Amino acid sequence: MQDYEKLGAFYLGREHDLASGTTGTAPLLYDAKDLTTHAVIIGMTGSGKTGLGVGLIEEAAIDGVPVIAIDPKGDLGNLLLTFPDLAAADFEPWVDPAAATTQGNTVAAHARAQAELWRKGLVSWNQDGARIRRLKDAAEFGIFTPGSTAGIPISVLSSFDAPSAALRDDAEAFAERIQATAISILTLLGIDADPLSSREYILISNILQHSWQAGRSLDLPGLIGAIQSPPIQRIGVMDLEAMFPAQDRFALAMQLNNLLASPGFATWMQGQALSARSLFYTDEGQPRVSVLSIAHLTDAERMFFVALLLGEIIAWMRAQPGTSSLRAVLYMDELFGYMPPTANPPSKALFLTLLKQARAYGLGLVLSTQNPVDLDYKGLSNTGTWFIGRLQTERDKNRVLDGLEGAGAGGGPFDRGAMAQTLAGLGKRVFLLHNVHETEPVVFHTRWALSYLPGPLTREQIRRLTRASAPAVPVEPPPAADPTPRAAVEAATTTTARPVLDPGIRQYFLPVTTPGDGPLTYYAQVVGAAEVFFVSRTHDIDVQRAFVFGAEPVDGPVALDWDWAEPIAIDIAALEDQPPADAAFGPLAAPARRASAYRGWARDYKTWLRTAQALTLYRSKTFKQVSAPGESEADFRIRLQQFARERRDLEVGKLRARYEKSAGRLRERLRAAERDVEEQKAQANQKKIESALSIGGALLGAFLGRKRLSSSTVSRVGAAARRAGYAAREMRDVREAQAEAAELLARLDAEGEAFAADVARLEGEIDAQAEALDTVQVRARSSDIDIRFVALLWSPYRRAADGRTRPA
Repeated sequence: MQDYEKLGAFYLGREHDLASGTTGTAPLLYDAKDLTTHAVIIGMTGSGKTGLGVGLIEEAAIDGVPVIAIDPKGDLGNLLLTFPDLAAADFEPWVDPAAATTQGNTVAAHARAQAELWRKGLVSWNQDGARIRRLKDAAEFGIFTPGSTAGIPISVLSSFDAPSAALRDDAEAFAERIQATAISILTLLGIDADPLSSREYILISNILQHSWQAGRSLDLPGLIGAIQSPPIQRIGVMDLEAMFPAQDRFALAMQLNNLLASPGFATWMQGQALSARSLFYTDEGQPRVSVLSIAHLTDAERMFFVALLLGEIIAWMRAQPGTSSLRAVLYMDELFGYMPPTANPPSKALFLTLLKQARAYGLGLVLSTQNPVDLDYKGLSNTGTWFIGRLQTERDKNRVLDGLEGAGAGGGPFDRGAMAQTLAGLGKRVFLLHNVHETEPVVFHTRWALSYLPGPLTREQIRRLTRASAPAVPVEPPPAADPTPRAAVEAATTTTARPVLDPGIRQYFLPVTTPGDGPLTYYAQVVGAAEVFFVSRTHDIDVQRAFVFGAEPVDGPVALDWDWAEPIAIDIAALEDQPPADAAFGPLAAPARRASAYRGWARDYKTWLRTAQALTLYRSKTFKQVSAPGESEADFRIRLQQFARERRDLEVGKLRARYEKSAGRLRERLRAAERDVEEQKAQANQKKIESALSIGGALLGAFLGRKRLSSSTVSRVGAAARRAGYAAREMRDVREAQAEAAELLARLDAEGEAFAADVARLEGEIDAQAEALDTVQVRARSSDIDIRFVALLWSPYRRAADGRTRPA
C-alpha cells in the first residue's frame, strides 16, 4: 500500500510548475474532510475535468465513502471499466473499433496497445493493478438508468410514498419534499410550476400535504383520482371550485393519465425503488458507487428525475446524525441548466439547500461544468474547493474570477491579476486547486485514472456492463403477515350463524376496506397485543415496543401455540365491535369459545414475549459500540464505518498538529541562529538564509499547507540541514544551530515513523464491513410486559369469481 493511502486523503495528482512546464514527483493530497464544504470543477471540453471527476470518485470509493454520480453525458459509466490484471482481453470489448482502423490495427492489437498504455500510465503515477483491485473491492459499482432497462432500472413510484414521521415533523424538510415532488410532476407534463402563481402546483402540493400529513402514501393512479375528486374543498380562503373548476381539473388529470398510459412511461415504474439509502449502500451496508445515467432522457425527463432524486437525498440527509467527517458524495457531471443564475428550475432550490445544509451531515457535493457563465455564483459561494482547468473565453475567466473572489481565498487577500495570469497558463489535465482550507492555491497535474476511459458508453454497452456486473437490486422488505387464518385460505366450510362464546371473551372485527358485491364471511384467529419495555443500563437501552401477534386456535392437545404466531399489522384503534348484519362466519375451534382458555393464553403470551421476543443488538468489540434498538446489521455497519472515519480523522488531526508544533520550533531556532550571525560575512549569511527557507518551506508545505509528509519532504529537510552544516564549517557561531537542527530532525524522523505506524493502525481498524459482530440479547422483565388484550379477531373475506377467497 502506498503512503498516500494512509492519511485519509485523496491522491489527485502532483504539483505542476507553470513556468517550467514540469510536474513534480511528490503526490498532491486533498484532505477528504475538506470535501464536506463541497467542490466545483470548471473547465472547457478537453481540459480533463471528467478525468479529474473520475479520480475524485475513485479516491472516495477507496476510502469507503459512497457516491451517487449523476451522469448526463454518459462518461461516468467508465467507472465500471476496471481491469486489475491489465490484460488486453479485458480491454478488447471496450476499445473503439474506429480508432483501431484509423491507426491501421486490428481490434485485438489496439486492445493490447491500450492495455500497455494503461499499465505504463499507472506506473508513471506510482499506481498498479493492485490499486485497481483495491478500488473494486472497496465498493459496489452499478449503472442505474431511470426510464430505461439498459442498466438497472429505477422506479419512481416510491417517491409518492408518505415520508417518515420524523421528516413530517420537520416543517422545512416536509415543505421541501412536497415542493420537489409537485414541481417534478408538472415539469414532466411541461407545465410551468411556479409555487406562487401555478394553480396546478398549488392543487397538487395541497393534495400531497393532505395525504402525507395523515401518513397515507399515493401512487400515480391515486394522484389522478385525487385531482378529479380532491380530499380538500378549500385552498386558503377560496372555494376549490372557484379556484380550479372540476372541468379544468379533469383536463389536468387526463394529461397525467395519458402520461401514465404511454408505453414509454412503463419503464419509470420498474426496478429498484428510488431510495438514497439503497443508492449509497447495499443491503449489507457496503458502500456503493451508483452512476445514474440520464443521457438517454429528454430535458423534461431529466429535470423530473433529478428533482425527485435531490428531494430523496435531502430527506435521507436530514435523517443522519451530524458529523465533521465525509459521509457520502453527490457528484453531478454537468451542472448546466440545473442551477442557472436567473431562472428557477425545480433542481435549483434543491441544490442550493444541499450546498447550504449538507456540510453538517457530512454530505459533500462535487459539481462539474464547462459553462461557468451559466452558474449561480451566489450558490457556489458556499463551495470551499474550486478545481479550475483550461477556460475557453475571457468571459468565462472573468466569471470564474468573480466566483473565486466571492468564495474567499483561504483567509488571505485575493490577487485578481495574479490569479488571472495563472488561469491563462493552464493546459490539458492541469488544474488550479483553490481550497479555502489551505493558505494558498496550488497548480497540479491530475493523476492517471484507475478506470479505463474510452468515452461515453452506449446503451448497448451499458446493458452488457450491467449484465456482467450488476449489483443485487435491493428488495423491499416483505410486509407484515396478513391476518389470514388457514380456514379462510382453505375455505372448507362456512356457517351463517355467529358462534356463541363464553361471557367475558373480547372479540374485535377488522373493518371492511375493499368494496365489493359478494357476501362477507368472517374468519377468526386469536390476537395478542402488548406493550413491552426493554431496559438495560449496561447498553443504555430504555425503549418501548408494541407487539401484535396472531395465532390460529385448533382442536387438539395444544389448542394455541404462540411459537406459530406471526406479527400482523393492524391499527388497534380502528377495530370495530360489531360486524355487518348480513355477515357469515367461518368455523371456530371449540377451545376459542371458552373464556378460561384466553386467561391461559394471556399468561403464555407474556412468557413467550419475554423469552422469544428479546431485543437483539449487535456489538462491535473493536469500536466498543452497540447498535440502537431496531437498527439493522447493515445500518449498524454503516454507522460503525462513519464512526471509524471520524475517529481516524480526529487522530490524524492530532498527529498533524504535533508535527506543526515541531515545525514551528525548528523555524524559531533557525531564526535565533540567524540573529547570532547577522554581523558575519554576507556570503555565509546568505547560505544560512537559504537553509532556513528550505527547512521551513518543506515543513510548512508538508504540515500546514498541503498536509502531507512524503519521502521527498524528508529528503528536502535533510538537504537543508546539510547546507546548514556547510555554513557551520565557515562560521563556528552556527554550530549550535546545526546541532539543534540535527536533533530536531532526528526527532521528526522518529515521530514520522510513529505517525506512519499510528495511521496504519487506524487504517486497519476502519474496515467495519469485515468485522465479526457479536449479538446481545436484551430480554424484558415480566413486570415490564403489559398485555393489553388477548382476544378473538375476526377478518372479513369475499369469494371471488375464480372461487378463491380474498381479504375484504
